[in-house]
Amino acid sequence: MAAIMLQGTGSDVGKSLLVAGICRALVRRGYSVRPFKPQNMSNNAAVTADGGEIGRAQALQAIAAGVEPHTDMNPVLLKPQADRTSQLVVHGQVRGKLGSGNFRSARGELLEAVLASYRRLQAQCDIVVVEGAGSPAEVNLRAGDIANMGFARAAEVSVILVGDIDRGGVIAAVAGTKAVIDPADAAMIRGFLINKFRGDPALFEDGYRHIEHLTGWKGFGVVPWLGQAVRLPSEDAVVLERGQGVAGERLMIACPILPRIANFDDLDPLKLEPGVDVVMVPPGQPIPAEAALIILPGSKATIADLQAVRDQGWDIDIRAHHRRGRPILGICGGYQMLGRRIDDPDGIEGSPGCVDGLGLLDVETRLTRVKTLERTNGTALGQAFSGYEMHVGVTSGPDCALPFAIMEAGKPDGASSKDGTVMGTYIHGLFASTGLRSAYLERLGHESALGDYQVSVDEALDQIAIQLEEHVDMDGLIQIAMA
Repeated sequence: MAAIMLQGTGSDVGKSLLVAGICRALVRRGYSVRPFKPQNMSNNAAVTADGGEIGRAQALQAIAAGVEPHTDMNPVLLKPQADRTSQLVVHGQVRGKLGSGNFRSARGELLEAVLASYRRLQAQCDIVVVEGAGSPAEVNLRAGDIANMGFARAAEVSVILVGDIDRGGVIAAVAGTKAVIDPADAAMIRGFLINKFRGDPALFEDGYRHIEHLTGWKGFGVVPWLGQAVRLPSEDAVVLERGQGVAGERLMIACPILPRIANFDDLDPLKLEPGVDVVMVPPGQPIPAEAALIILPGSKATIADLQAVRDQGWDIDIRAHHRRGRPILGICGGYQMLGRRIDDPDGIEGSPGCVDGLGLLDVETRLTRVKTLERTNGTALGQAFSGYEMHVGVTSGPDCALPFAIMEAGKPDGASSKDGTVMGTYIHGLFASTGLRSAYLERLGHESALGDYQVSVDEALDQIAIQLEEHVDMDGLIQIAMA
């Protein structure tokens, strides 16, 4: 069956977006397509219909391909919990932890699981579009690799190398990749794409030909800066560190960037609302006093991130915000932080123990070994919504008598303070539901104008596919995939 793989000269060169765009372009041509990423590292994840979790980027790529996200699309997911430790998720389920000491050996043992998922996807479609991770030029990580050339050679999939011209040095990045990787790995690369070009592509013609001459690889196009990408959810937390603006007369929603922030795409629909500024507050900066709403986001390490909130002085900012009578919303880990206490008797997040929460909700959380992973539907603020749960821990207490939401089966979720200014929920993806987003913004004195967020995402994918058809040799890529 046909397949093609996009690898990059480095991280954040735009592989995820290009795979999504290529998937949509192929679907528009009438092909049945599946996205695939052998190994991903991200705390932004999505719950699949088969009851597991995968990287958010692969969920978006599945939408681009017009199919339901499935755990086979991202068989190995690493979720960083600390600087040297990641939770290991295989075929959608937690399998333990990986540390710096056992990372390489354990990773290499996962190749069969990766190949099994890939073969199942192959049997379902005309073309599989594969995304690498990081860069094959990181030759120090080559032994035991399952994310880039280790997979490409095992599965015999041809590779297109993606270079990012926006960061500069793209000629050296592409040519240098060939210079440092093993010749047998280099033989898997059939060509290159130049991504994120601003201006007239003719200005790069000489550089483009120079890369072809230096590498012997065919160029498959120069992709312009894809402005529609701002309408799509992002998986990589690096985007949170860029372009942090300050709201003027617009409605400001503030969210601190926690060290292990997770599922921050919960905020994406709010970012697209006209008249709304979502300000992601980086470490070292106070939460703006003029914020109309503070959102405490999800976290992969709730107790450690709660300590970070205190270390940054954000707890003082949050309490001052609360004294001003302004609303606070905690999502998942953020909900747990708002309670009186978080108990971790089994050492789920580190050493066993118990810590005080922020005390703004009269609830307590007990972390458990069982992880909740499920899609959900229900009502909140009088509006229907769909979302998903992805958490460890059980929360209970008096404020749970005022739940944030009622699930479809009548099960309550979350909690609210008696005055309604502080709310917490375990449900991710709430603001993608038009009615609920509108109702919540109305509580802040703002009228929603975005409309259907999912339609916006779909339109953006179509626009990106159209641009790729214009600037990329799609026929050539299909020919390589089919070879």
